[in-house]
Amino acid sequence: MFFGSASKFDLARALFTLGGVQFGTFDLGPTAGRSPVYINPRVLISYPAALRQIARLIQQEIETDQTRLKPRLASFSAVCGVPMGGLHLATAYAIESNTPMVYVRPGSPDREIEGRVEPGQTILMIDDLMTGGTSIRNTARTLEQAGAKVHDAIVLIDREQGGVPHLHESGYRVMPILGLRAMLTYYYESNLIDKEQYRTSISYLDSTGNALPDDS
Repeated sequence: MFFGSASKFDLARALFTLGGVQFGTFDLGPTAGRSPVYINPRVLISYPAALRQIARLIQQEIETDQTRLKPRLASFSAVCGVPMGGLHLATAYAIESNTPMVYVRPGSPDREIEGRVEPGQTILMIDDLMTGGTSIRNTARTLEQAGAKVHDAIVLIDREQGGVPHLHESGYRVMPILGLRAMLTYYYESNLIDKEQYRTSISYLDSTGNALPDDS
């Protein structure tokens, strides 16, 4: 059931096996509309082995990026889980990498951020699923209001429906680990989904790729 090595497509298969990928008709709000595919990475929180491998996969992606002549990610000294889906991934990564962590509590009347934010500290955001990118943008702005610097986010799965360009326009870079198109292609080529499910889902992504973001 679980992927034994830190591989993107082992992750995709584990998510499928655990029921985190469903096909049908799903109302996902203004950005995603009526979608033929539903992705729920939160099924992984019940499986510590999966979370551990995801943390290692995130660390592997970061280390690979840091070897580039021009890294995509700025150096950081803490991570922040984007509420609510990114919280468990950021926690797993923080423990695996011994990196300080904070998180945002939207709408909290007492304090919006749990954990210690140092003035001028650079924080990397981590989320599980991105559609339009608004949750990441709002988290970044809350951190900035507390005195942090925020440049980048890592997302486990990008639904590829406008999040990357939307956040780029707001001044933030995003590094997805998996894109939905690649996942669907992998599922089809692995005979996990049929041709109609694949074609319907890809056609849907083609029609919504430039959707305006909402709160996802």
